[in-house]
Amino acid sequence: MTSTASTRDLLLSRIRDVPDYPKPGVLFKDITPLLADPAAFSALTDSLAELCVRHGATKIVGLEARGFILAAPVAVRAGLGFVPVRKAGKLPGATLAQAYELEYGTAEIEIHAEDLDSDDRIMVIDDVLATGGTAEASLELIRRAGAQVAGVSVLMELGFLGGRARLEAGLRGAPVEALITL
Repeated sequence: MTSTASTRDLLLSRIRDVPDYPKPGVLFKDITPLLADPAAFSALTDSLAELCVRHGATKIVGLEARGFILAAPVAVRAGLGFVPVRKAGKLPGATLAQAYELEYGTAEIEIHAEDLDSDDRIMVIDDVLATGGTAEASLELIRRAGAQVAGVSVLMELGFLGGRARLEAGLRGAPVEALITL
């Protein structure tokens, strides 16, 4: 097992900066080189799985879409169930929906409520914590489904965008864990 610092260095070395994407002035953090590197992807999966175990998660929620890529192997590694949070209209059957504010407009996410119960402690996993809107909406969905929140774990936190502060009330004392903070 590698140390936290060497894991962080490995992960950072596999994240590519793409200037002016998706629009001028934005420095996009591309994780596809990390996903393509089996050692880095495995180190990421191990680190996130350890956080799930440490915080007593019983299931993992992955946020569409890159959160699915990270959360599914973490769930397998940690021996936990995986529940997707999807954009509205993508899940069949009965769902719980939650609208949230975007910079310009609103969006809506959904979950199958029957996949969670009152004994579940849910770890929310995503690639990036930016403004926190989607993560905040997922916390509300988890609680409305009757489950508890174990925390939020992300590969990267863009600290300058204030997502952690936005999540504080919805977390109710549960942690936010970021492997890398920029």
